[in-house]
Amino acid sequence: MIIIKCRSPLMLTGCRNLSRTFFSLTSRRLWTRQSFKSRAALCSSAFSSVLHSLPSSTHSHHILPSRQSSARLPPSVNFSSAHSSGLMELKEVLQVLEQLAPLSLAESWDNVGLLVEPSKPRPVKTILLTNDLTDAVMEEAVAVSCDLIISYHPPLFRPIKRLVQKDWKQRLAVRAVEAGIAVFSPHTSWDCVKGGVNDWLVGGLGSGQVSVLSQVLGAASHSHKLEFTVRSAEELNMIMEELKACDGGTTLQHSGSRPDSSGIHVSVTCCDSALTPSVQALLGHGTPSQSLTIVKLEKPPLLGHGQGRCSVLDQPVTVGAAVQKLKSHLGLSHLRLALGWGETLESSVYTVAVCAGSGASVLNGVKADLYVTGEMSHHEVLDAVAKGTSVILSDHSNSERGYLAVFRERLAVRLPDSVTVVLSKADRDPLEVV
Repeated sequence: MIIIKCRSPLMLTGCRNLSRTFFSLTSRRLWTRQSFKSRAALCSSAFSSVLHSLPSSTHSHHILPSRQSSARLPPSVNFSSAHSSGLMELKEVLQVLEQLAPLSLAESWDNVGLLVEPSKPRPVKTILLTNDLTDAVMEEAVAVSCDLIISYHPPLFRPIKRLVQKDWKQRLAVRAVEAGIAVFSPHTSWDCVKGGVNDWLVGGLGSGQVSVLSQVLGAASHSHKLEFTVRSAEELNMIMEELKACDGGTTLQHSGSRPDSSGIHVSVTCCDSALTPSVQALLGHGTPSQSLTIVKLEKPPLLGHGQGRCSVLDQPVTVGAAVQKLKSHLGLSHLRLALGWGETLESSVYTVAVCAGSGASVLNGVKADLYVTGEMSHHEVLDAVAKGTSVILSDHSNSERGYLAVFRERLAVRLPDSVTVVLSKADRDPLEVV
């Protein structure tokens, strides 16, 4: 009999050891007052020569402490000191962007990353941040001699079969190529990353105990564990050779306990592709086939990363006060409000659930006094109100755009002085209250 179980693996955290190289210059005789300055200058020159002779990776990056996480998130790299007067290539900027918000955090349906890459590489001197890449924003990018546009929403989303001028998104892609401007989109990787768009949005109502609504899962190299018993070490060695052949010898891991009256208990982990041939191999042996148990390993959660946030506020506010706080936080003069059944502007808000953009699918079913998002359909709002939850809508991009200023500061400190990061002045939500 084969038993199927589910189990979550332990999460391991890795660490890195950083090493530093020190240079020591000594002299065998005493320095006189007259020769001190000349010798000091000579030492300085020698140190500079040695430093510049090192590979660039040795002195051009400052390693910062990385976030503790169960995922293989990249460590932070600070280019500001080493590149203070140098030029920066596009691939280096992309490395910094990846460290700030790994693209692996994005939703599977999303189209994130580098969307347009110029054929002729050139140093990145000006980066333009925008929520949406529109004709007006492209005109602005060309006017400021932009080298890279970071557009939160991907201007290219669905598959393209042709590039023609009648389609406005295709027209923008062609314009970017002609101007030699690279285009990058982070979208849901910014939504999901800890400290990203959703954490910024929920922070508008004050501090609180914040949790993730839809947790992102990390990568797992092994998907199944096979547990079985063998009679002897010789049988174990023979079976392991067969299993290694099934797995290609790349990801197979195993452990065994001390022999007892029933034999040696063995645990083997394998990837998806090796599961079926491994089971077939074990069924060819009497004792392992009778004791075989298959355990499915779940992917570990990435704590703090995921879609949407729910905050239990440290200081509860009224619905009316929540509206005013969000107006200030988002820089808006108007918001749309739907009061929950039996609620008033003076009702207290203890818990708030947020999702930037169009958040109904993430917020649906979440128990909270208040929902905050960019847009919801008429019937989705009615459903929330009927359950006693008030809803604040800001229009889609208005719930996201304010984060650009926060990200600009985080990005700028990681880039050399030769790179300028600017916020688009032409970017705005297409809807306005009139």
